[in-house]
Amino acid sequence: MGMAESEFSATGVRIERWPRSLTRAGQVMIKDGRLALLTSYGRVIESAPVRAVRAGKPWFADDASTVATVNGKRYRLTMGQRSRRPEGGALAGRFLEAVRGAGGSRD
Repeated sequence: MGMAESEFSATGVRIERWPRSLTRAGQVMIKDGRLALLTSYGRVIESAPVRAVRAGKPWFADDASTVATVNGKRYRLTMGQRSRRPEGGALAGRFLEAVRGAGGSRD
């Protein structure tokens, strides 16, 4: 699988680090082998090489939610929050595939 296939970008993502929400309209990006979590203003919340990231589906959450461990910190990422459209689940699945495709691991 080539690097281009594993690149990913989603906006309007709710990014939480328990117990608080960091942004309700953030961005998740995988580019050039790095994962970046960004605020709605483009400020970096967290960034790491994708191969060091673990991501998975929490058993307690809906289809649009994933959990990513970045630099030892757990984040809950809820896709499609802003638009409230049903593609959140599809985006979450694509995110997990992109992490795995770029060398990260799935929980």
